[in-house]
Amino acid sequence: MSTSSRNVQRINPLESPLQGVVKVPGDKSISHRSVLFSAMAEGTTRIRGVLDSEDVRSSIRAVTELGAQVNLEVQPDGSLAGSVTGWGAQGPKQPEGDIDCGNSGTTARLLMGVLAPWDIEVTLTGDDSLCTRPMRRITAPLMKMGVRFEPAGKEHLPITEIGSRSLKAIDYDAPMASAQLKTAVILAGLGAQGTTTLREPSSSRNHTELMLPEYGADTTAGFCTASVNGPCTLKAADDVLSVPGDPSSAAFPVCGALLVPGSYVQIEDVSLNPARIGFVRTLERMGADISIVRTGSAGKEPIGTISVRYTDELHGCEVPADKIATEIDEIPVLALVAATAKGVTVFRDVSELRVKETDRAQAIIDGLALLGVDAWMEGENLCIEGQPGLKAPEGLVFDSGKDHRLAMTWALAGMALGNPVDIVGFDSVNISYPTFLKTIERLTR
Repeated sequence: MSTSSRNVQRINPLESPLQGVVKVPGDKSISHRSVLFSAMAEGTTRIRGVLDSEDVRSSIRAVTELGAQVNLEVQPDGSLAGSVTGWGAQGPKQPEGDIDCGNSGTTARLLMGVLAPWDIEVTLTGDDSLCTRPMRRITAPLMKMGVRFEPAGKEHLPITEIGSRSLKAIDYDAPMASAQLKTAVILAGLGAQGTTTLREPSSSRNHTELMLPEYGADTTAGFCTASVNGPCTLKAADDVLSVPGDPSSAAFPVCGALLVPGSYVQIEDVSLNPARIGFVRTLERMGADISIVRTGSAGKEPIGTISVRYTDELHGCEVPADKIATEIDEIPVLALVAATAKGVTVFRDVSELRVKETDRAQAIIDGLALLGVDAWMEGENLCIEGQPGLKAPEGLVFDSGKDHRLAMTWALAGMALGNPVDIVGFDSVNISYPTFLKTIERLTR
């Protein structure tokens, strides 16, 4: 199916449909939080199903350097399981050097909230991509609470954070729906006197609100609102924390099944959190034969099975702005499906795509142009004019821009659209879905 040379991966067309039942690796967002919250807590928390990826390992390294004891080992299924003993009321220790967050925006932004209530001075940095991504959205509310950042007013990493043991609780209206922003403020609020409240213009992922009560935090959550009462020292979770499968990863075999005739795929034990499965609703609006069945829960996270069957004659649709946050990471692969559908698909207000690992909006437009598909921006709206029966031209080379979602999206183009493609920087899939090709191979056996 594929061959690689240095950092270029050749992806060949699939010789058979995608058929079968698979699981995808643990949810990346929940994996980060299980490591970070356990590191903050008093005592030892047992966790399993943690995603073993470069991003999550950035969080593991960070909390280890800050004094947590992390004992997670690779399991036969490729996940991480074991225990994390946190620093609790003693607080994190002063690290010996800078904290390198790699490519992980989640690590960097959530750590800003973790570190806020402690009188230590920590420099956060990352790779070239992470050091271009906006941090002002996090530093601004934390400064209102009493945290200092140097250099003052800097928009990007590296940034030095100087925490404070006398944080002020705040009532904050967030300028955008962002689970990372919300989580950073709530984590800082654990160390503040009083109730910290954050309101969003639309709902973002609510994993933090669902998970923190398992560590004894006094939180409340409503529609587009989250609050925490401080000060509060987290306590190790009583039960083993299980990380469900990642719906963002599941989106790739799901969309692959919709691109390859004769396919039928089931993804088991995946998170069905409503804030994470917007891509399923969009595919339904496009006419896809797709369904979800809840089978249980992991903590307060609903889990279940996503089933999808190849559907002829998909059609374009409009995705409203208030639904974008529920599928922001899946828009690249949804755009590829839209490129094969009849009519125009419009994703409303995708401005957040411009500040991901790359400018994903422009990268989608450029990549679809290589396929001969018209895609364009109208203001902040991404528009794609589909071509049913789309075939990839010969000799295509896609540059992933070291963006894992783009690398997998263009890989599906090579698998499903009739001609091999080469992808520069394909190894970026290790950031979130290291076993992506193995999953596809298993489904084509």
